[in-house]
Amino acid sequence: MNHPSFRKLLCLSALMLGPLWAPATAAEPRTMAVVVKEAGVPWFNILNQGLEEGGKQFNLKTSMTGPATADPAQQVKLMEDLIAKKVDVIGLVPLDTSVTAEVVKRAKAAGIIVVTQEGPNQDGKTWDVELMSAQAYGEAQMKSLAREMGEKGDYVVLVGTLTTTGHNQWADAAIAYQKSHYPNMKMAADRFPGADSIEDSTRVTQDILKAYPNITGIVSMGSNGPIGAGNVLAKRNLAKKIALVGTTIPSQARAHIMSGVIREGFLWSPKEAGLAMTAVARMTLDGVKSRVASVIEGHELYLRTRNGRFDLHWVDPFGGEAEEQVGEDKIVAPLPGTVVALLAQEGAKLEKGAAILTLEVMKMEQTLRAPYAGVLKKIKCKVGDIVGEGVELAEVEKAS
Repeated sequence: MNHPSFRKLLCLSALMLGPLWAPATAAEPRTMAVVVKEAGVPWFNILNQGLEEGGKQFNLKTSMTGPATADPAQQVKLMEDLIAKKVDVIGLVPLDTSVTAEVVKRAKAAGIIVVTQEGPNQDGKTWDVELMSAQAYGEAQMKSLAREMGEKGDYVVLVGTLTTTGHNQWADAAIAYQKSHYPNMKMAADRFPGADSIEDSTRVTQDILKAYPNITGIVSMGSNGPIGAGNVLAKRNLAKKIALVGTTIPSQARAHIMSGVIREGFLWSPKEAGLAMTAVARMTLDGVKSRVASVIEGHELYLRTRNGRFDLHWVDPFGGEAEEQVGEDKIVAPLPGTVVALLAQEGAKLEKGAAILTLEVMKMEQTLRAPYAGVLKKIKCKVGDIVGEGVELAEVEKAS
C-alpha cells in the first residue's frame, strides 16, 4: 500500500481575481447570504471563512446558512426567507437543482443575483463558480482507486444524495473512466447516498459490507463519506483489504490518513470557493464587464486583460501521470517549489504510480510518482530543499 497522500486544487479564477480586477469603493456594504447543503459540516465552515474574507475585501455583508439535514426542500424555504429579506445576492450550493429551480427563478425575478457553486446546471442562476473540471476530478479519484485495488475487483461509489449535481457528475466521470480503462474492475451496485454525513456513511458502509462482502474498493464523492466508511473499516480491521479513497478534509480525516485507512484524499480549497463567490457577486453588483483575450499553447495560457498580460503555466494538480513523465527514469520538479515530504526510501521497490515525494508548488501540494514499476535508485533532495524547475529530485530504475 502506498503512503496516504492528498491532492489539492485551487481555483484559478479566484487566485487571479486580485490582479485582474479591483472592486469599486462603496459607502454601504451590500448583503450576500449563502445557502449550503447542510449546516455544521466542516467543509462549509471552511467555505464560510472565504465568504467572510471576501466580504471584507469586496465590501459585502456576508452570512451563511443551511438546513439541519441535507434536505433540498429546506434549502428552498431558506431561500424564500432570504428573498423576503431582500438581500442583494444569494449564494447556493444546491442539493437538487430541480427542486431549487423555481425558487432561484423567483429570486432573480425579485432582482436578486444568484451565484451557485457545484451547480453548473442550475436553472435561473446568474453565475456558477467551479474550482475544477468535474470530469478530471472524477477520473483522478478513479485512477487512485484503481491503483490501490491493483486494477481489479469490485468497488462501490458513495455520493451525498442521488440528486447532488457535483457528486454525481464526478461519479459519472469516475465510472466511465473505469469502464474504459480498467476492465477487471466492476461496480458492485449503483451509487449509494449518504456521503455528506458521517453517521449516514457509517450506516451505509455497514449495509454495503453485509450485502457485498467481496468488495475491495470504496470511493466517496462527499467529504464526510471517507470518515464514516473509514470508521467501519478501522473497527473491522479491513483497511488492508478494502481500498478507501475520496474527497475529504485532511484535518478532519487525519487519524484515518495517518493510519492508512484512507489511502488517498482529494479536495479543492473550500475557502477559495467562498472567496471566488464573493468576488463574482461584487463584480456583478458593480456591473463589471471585462474582455479577456486568451491563447493556449500546450501547457501555457496567455491572457491579455485591461489590467495587463498574464502568462500562466498549467501544473497537473493530480500529479504523477503527466505524459512527459512516462518512460523517464528521472523525477524532476515541474516548477520551482519546496520539498515537504519524502514518501519512499532509496532501494524501495515501487509499483507504477507509487508516491516518491511531495512538493509544495504555488501553495499547492503535488505528489511526484514512479512513472513505472522499478526500484528507487537514488533520492537527490531532502525535506525543506527549495528547488528550481527541472531540478532532478530522484531516479527510478525500471524493473527488468
